[in-house]
Amino acid sequence: MTLIKRLFVLAVLAALMLAGGLAWYGNRPLHIDSLPKTLNVMPGTHLRSLSVMLEREGVIGNAPVFWLLGRVLGKGAAIKAGMYTLDKPLTPLALYGKFERGEVSQAVVQFIEGWNWREVRAALAAQPLLKQDSAGMDDAELLQAIGAVESHPEGLLFPDTYSFAPHSSDLNVLRHAYRLQQAKLMAAWETRAPGLPYRTPYEALIMASIVEKETGAAFERPRIAGVFINRLRLGMRLQTDPTVIYGLGERFDGSLRRVDLQRDTPYNTYTRAGLPPTPIAMPSEAAIRAALNPAKTDALYFVSRNDGTHVFSSNLDAHNRAVNRYQR
Repeated sequence: MTLIKRLFVLAVLAALMLAGGLAWYGNRPLHIDSLPKTLNVMPGTHLRSLSVMLEREGVIGNAPVFWLLGRVLGKGAAIKAGMYTLDKPLTPLALYGKFERGEVSQAVVQFIEGWNWREVRAALAAQPLLKQDSAGMDDAELLQAIGAVESHPEGLLFPDTYSFAPHSSDLNVLRHAYRLQQAKLMAAWETRAPGLPYRTPYEALIMASIVEKETGAAFERPRIAGVFINRLRLGMRLQTDPTVIYGLGERFDGSLRRVDLQRDTPYNTYTRAGLPPTPIAMPSEAAIRAALNPAKTDALYFVSRNDGTHVFSSNLDAHNRAVNRYQR
């Protein structure tokens, strides 16, 4: 027998042994610590992180073997998020089946800070364990159903992960997210800095949504807010790209052009003074607090360094130099 044939035979034997070992492992009851046990599988959980979590929680004894079984069987893409209750011993295969079928005691849906209203509705529609009561409603009907007094839904929900009983109404999730955002906004409004150019908490929410979209660096939020506050006080236009992009809606193709900055919409802060008419995204609590307690700064301009942070300038000459360095 040639060396290549021997290697082939050894490879086949190894594969058969691996398959046999995984089959034995997959059908062997797990020794789960302290039943019943509750597991929280977050949205976006991958097979490897799930395996590590299960070993940490005392559900499985060997994360790499559990991961390998799932990888061989192609289970990684089928994991459904939610709260799972284990009340009896299971085999690894039965446990994978539970995750695939979404046999949750509580399901979850996640709203990400910075999302717009279209993304929120898409996330709700993509959750099969939610009863889609809002599907046939327009925005006005939906807002009335959740008890909102505002006329536009953008920015009214608090970005968070929400748990719910399977087959609950999506209106319950929306109602809870709306009330939580209102509570966060009013708490920040009560501790706001003096002399801010906002007439209402809603105007602060609009500013918070702009701050949310302008920077991915959390430490910059108060300073970004400070720049926009300075501009409002001086009567300068905000000239912020995210509002222009929001005004373009589905016409935005990922590239913002000079003609877009000149195209007038209610959200174009290059052509119109003051705040846009509504929020442009779902702001986080940190962005709300930044809008209501901005940093004290003399900066009137900022430009991206292309690393998630910005260069701040107090005059146009310095700003132009920063633009030439980082953007041209």
